This record gives sequence, structure tokens and C-alpha cells, in this order.
Amino acid sequence: MSIYVGNLSYDVTEPGLTGAFAEYGTVKKANVLKDRETNRPRGFAFVDMSTDAEEDVAIAALDGAEWMGRELKVNKAKPKGSRDGSKW
Repeated sequence: MSIYVGNLSYDVTEPGLTGAFAEYGTVKKANVLKDRETNRPRGFAFVDMSTDAEEDVAIAALDGAEWMGRELKVNKAKPKGSRDGSKW
């Protein structure tokens, strides 16, 4: 399962995000989503950690925390097919 990280600064980098989550366990992958046309970060990312327990600790520690001047929104990512029909 992945962790969704929202309300990110547009200056965030994958190594920076990895470093922030590494305090809570082993980060297998950090993926900052970018706009296809401009290649600029879109303000959210997904992080995969080694265990569910590490993910739970990271979510508890970072949800609502201020990082790079923004209040993070951190939770378990929803599977692609289970999103509601809204655009936002």
C-alpha cells in the first residue's frame, strides 16, 4: 500500500521527500507527480515504505505537520478503482 502526501510545496524533490519519510522507516519509493506539459510538481506525491507499521507511524507523525511552509495531508492512498466520481 502507498501513502498519499498532499499539499506539498512546489519546490519538493523526491530525495527531499525520501529524507523526510526515512525518519519513520525504510522508504522503498517516493514519487512526486509532475504536470505532463510543464514538468512542474503538482503538489502531491506517493511514498512506499517497507512495512505497513512504518507507514502507519509516518502517517501519524506527518499528517497535519508543517513541512517546507505547508501543512501536509498524509494518509493511506486509495486504490485507483475506489475513488469517487468527483474531479476534486
